Amino acid sequence: MKVLAVATKTPWPPVDGGRLLLLQTLEGLAAAGAQTTLVAPVDPARDDPARTAAALAHCCEPCLVAAAPAGAVTTLARSAGGRGPLSIARHTLPAVGREVARRLAAESFDVVHAEQLQALPQAAPARGLGVPVVLRAQNVESDLWAAAARWRGGLRGRLLAVEARRLARWEGGAVRRAAATLALTEEDAARLTALAGGAGHVTVVRAPFPAFQTPPATGPRLSGDPAVVVLGSGGWLPNADSAAWFAAAVWPAVVRALPGAVLHLFGGPGASTASVVVHPAPADSAAAFAPGAVLAVPLRLASGVRMKVLEAWARGVPVVATPAAVAGLGVEDGREALLAADPPGFARAFARLHGDPALAVRLTAAGERARRERHDPARVTADLLAAYARAVSTARSSR
Repeated sequence: MKVLAVATKTPWPPVDGGRLLLLQTLEGLAAAGAQTTLVAPVDPARDDPARTAAALAHCCEPCLVAAAPAGAVTTLARSAGGRGPLSIARHTLPAVGREVARRLAAESFDVVHAEQLQALPQAAPARGLGVPVVLRAQNVESDLWAAAARWRGGLRGRLLAVEARRLARWEGGAVRRAAATLALTEEDAARLTALAGGAGHVTVVRAPFPAFQTPPATGPRLSGDPAVVVLGSGGWLPNADSAAWFAAAVWPAVVRALPGAVLHLFGGPGASTASVVVHPAPADSAAAFAPGAVLAVPLRLASGVRMKVLEAWARGVPVVATPAAVAGLGVEDGREALLAADPPGFARAFARLHGDPALAVRLTAAGERARRERHDPARVTADLLAAYARAVSTARSSR
């Protein structure tokens, strides 16, 4: 199988869940014997293109295009005066589209894989050549914007709601046009099918995550009794919202219940205090998943799958999360994770873990079992290749 993958960002370095998901996917395809060419933009002001390409050479042929997301004026112009979704216009990069067209003209590919909704405009050259385009939806974009609008309220909330409606129409059309749409969860699949009016071909292919060769949760410990970790991601609204809410509303309740607790916020804004340590985004994620730590995933706006939860399971770190953060992962409260929806609930969950070390062992064992059974890369890659093959067969039949 020859795959041309088109993305809105390079998967290296894997500093956020979206990049990590794409990297694990490319590595799974390579292990299965598929030949993948990746076309993606790289911002030379932030990343070294040569170093990035070298880091990806083990799993794909990287074709990196020097480009950055559009500025405000260009975004408004591309969205036809604000009538189209701004987030799509911002990531519509003509240079990436030209590289996709060049690659398609130079060699034959079985399928084009568009990673996320915003990559579809760059994948457009495939349609004229009859190459099926498969959309992998990491989440339901319009639902995230609609949820953000409800949280924000006021004028900003109304503007976000307008963008959510535009995205919903665009998203539904994208699902109808794609040869296949791959959702990460059954919930997302049902929602995407509804947005498309029941049309399109939506199937679930779960997020892959490998086992680690080293023992779980190795390395230096983080300060605090307990040490609680929150992983931020600059520029991603759900993570920014959750980090701010956790620090302002949840953490004071936790410290009242557990005075020795320390919050370690990785990749987030703000300054360190007596009970909060702010770290830069780690070069190696193992630094955040330290022995004895607890991962908090306090997302209030969520769709898709949290790769950080899968990594915590693989690294043997217990998880305390909102129900929204683990939706689609088949989590049961008290089995693979502890669930909490408000500050008192988080405080009780951390206190429960702190007072029952055996509970952390049970949670991590059940989480690792869920990762192995539902997210093993070999199984997920087999499902992905089967979805590609169905798209190819359908395209050939229609021709």
